[in-house]
Amino acid sequence: MVSNNLFTELQVTRKMSNNESLNYKSAGVDIDAGNKLVDMIKPLAKATSRIGANSELGGFGSLFDLKKCNFKDPILVSATDGVGTKLKIALAENKHDTIGIDLVAMSVNDLVVQGAEPLFFLDYFACSKLDTKLAQQVIKGIADGCKLAGCALVGGETAEMPGIYSNDDYDLAGFAVGCVERDEILPKQTNSSDVLIGLKSSGIHSNGFSLVRHILAKKNIDFNFNFNGQKLVEVLLEPTKIYVKSCLQTISTGKVKALAHITGGGLYENLQRVIDKNLKIKIDLASFERPEIFKFLQKEGNIAESEMIRTFNCGIGMIAVAAKQDCDEILQKFKENGEEAFIIGQLN
Repeated sequence: MVSNNLFTELQVTRKMSNNESLNYKSAGVDIDAGNKLVDMIKPLAKATSRIGANSELGGFGSLFDLKKCNFKDPILVSATDGVGTKLKIALAENKHDTIGIDLVAMSVNDLVVQGAEPLFFLDYFACSKLDTKLAQQVIKGIADGCKLAGCALVGGETAEMPGIYSNDDYDLAGFAVGCVERDEILPKQTNSSDVLIGLKSSGIHSNGFSLVRHILAKKNIDFNFNFNGQKLVEVLLEPTKIYVKSCLQTISTGKVKALAHITGGGLYENLQRVIDKNLKIKIDLASFERPEIFKFLQKEGNIAESEMIRTFNCGIGMIAVAAKQDCDEILQKFKENGEEAFIIGQLN
């Protein structure tokens, strides 16, 4: 039973609580922190400026002058993506400086397979409580990715949503727009005997991480596990390779018939999206060296070969399709632009 004195104290406390002046910050959203972040990232965005873009942040929308880019018959191409549960590893290890590169890569690599030059990029960063230093690290990675792709970071959105996200969790999404001349859109007609040219990946990229994490949890493997002289987490967080500049240079030869970005669905399913439906894909899996991380995951998870090929890139991040007679020229062009490229199969 509550005493009269205690009951009176509870009433007073409740009355004071009801009269408290509430604001957005007390509800978990710090407008000042958001404004501070915008100021912190303005130099990062400015460093990505390119022809047609004004990367000054803070407006309601971002303008892009397509006319300045000198396209003759332009078609806009758009793509959006995230980085999946690779974020969980970045969060677990408190390493956020490269995950933004992954975010950009997942969209701009999808643009270039249509033959498009990426023009600009916007990001969406959502969290429970805004940590400006952490967010700045993430957005620095996004800016770095934009520079690698030759596109401008023209804006984005930062959202504090307590109750949707908890603790230090955050989520990322990105949106990219590119442009291609109408008569240069890929894919073009593919034929039997066309050759498949594989471009080496930088690692796991940003697909299959739910399976990666499942394997590590099942086998109780720590992120700091010594993997061939590196911490395992460093290998897992290696950023997705951005193929834009090398692919655009190679497309300019006019000899590339199709490109396939190897993401979820692996080697076969992604390639099937850009070739003639009546053609069959023949890939020689012995024609390229599978990176050790994939061998490690397959062994530790006892993963069937068919599941590996469908889930992971297995060392090939992009595939180009070309006529047999053009193969040497295209291989040379990719190599001149810094890619490790090799013939991995053909169409039948």
